[in-house]
Amino acid sequence: MIKQETLERKTFYKVGDFVLEYLVIIMILALVIVTAIVEPRFLTAANFRNVMGQFGPLSFTALGMTFIIMGGFIDLSLPGMISLIAMITLSLFDIIGEIPAMMVGMMLGIALGSLNGTILVKFGATTQAKALFITFGLSQLYGALSQLYTGGSPINRGAFEHPAPLTQALSSGTVGDLFPFYSFFNYIPFTFIVFLVFLAILFIFQKKTRLGRSINYTGGNFVAAELGGIPTKRITVMIYAICGLMVAIGAIVAFSRANVAAPVVIGANFERDSIMAVVVGGTSLAGGRGSVLRTVLGVSLIILLSNCMNLMRIDSHLQETFRGAVLVVAIWLDHRRHAKG
Repeated sequence: MIKQETLERKTFYKVGDFVLEYLVIIMILALVIVTAIVEPRFLTAANFRNVMGQFGPLSFTALGMTFIIMGGFIDLSLPGMISLIAMITLSLFDIIGEIPAMMVGMMLGIALGSLNGTILVKFGATTQAKALFITFGLSQLYGALSQLYTGGSPINRGAFEHPAPLTQALSSGTVGDLFPFYSFFNYIPFTFIVFLVFLAILFIFQKKTRLGRSINYTGGNFVAAELGGIPTKRITVMIYAICGLMVAIGAIVAFSRANVAAPVVIGANFERDSIMAVVVGGTSLAGGRGSVLRTVLGVSLIILLSNCMNLMRIDSHLQETFRGAVLVVAIWLDHRRHAKG
């Protein structure tokens, strides 16, 4: 009898561990099934395209934030960075051309990210608490600079003298524009393909390179990693530079979808949503554990949740309540995983 109870208890814990580990996938499947039953429009081709099209700014910023959190840090400078990068990049469109301006924007993202990492290293910030306050201050600084740069005025893309085909492609273009002979490609947004390309590059970097694997070691135990010969300071700067690049791409996609880009406003809430996507996906807030593929699951859940609530015409304030609840549950689950791990 005692053996049977012990076996049942072990089985219960195994099932619990399985649910805990794959809860985000279970939630996605449950969300899809329930919404498909309640709202028939959910399973239409048009909504399929709409969902993939939402793999935009949040997807890129979340990929960058993954490396920050895996490394044991946090970055709240995203809103200010997006604002400054977007304003400078847009202002250069008519001066040096669309593609050169975007290249400047990406280099600026790398530079700002590297600056963030360098400041943390110089200040001796080796914990999330210190990084949180420093990067929040940097966000305020970047946001103020973006307002000074534009005089507080928004930039209207419709007023540009020269055409911006790449921006238009990122805004509403599909793979079908390049391959018109296959009607299915008309439902695959161009931005989604760009996202998959960067996802593949970052996944290979994380899993197949020495520096990529060292990020988890650094996040798991910063002091032990340093004593073990891992260049923790260089890795800190590197992960913030990677995040800066992804934030810059996110900024480019963000302004491509807005006719008018206003300083500060364009980057609002990206730090919250990015952190939520990373943690919901299963990357540990404590650092040392995570993957860009896990982040894709988190981004997918957030996008599907938003899409489902919009289809069911749920009030926007109530939607924010649901997002907050998801974040609280994600942090609780992260705590449970960390306690077990």
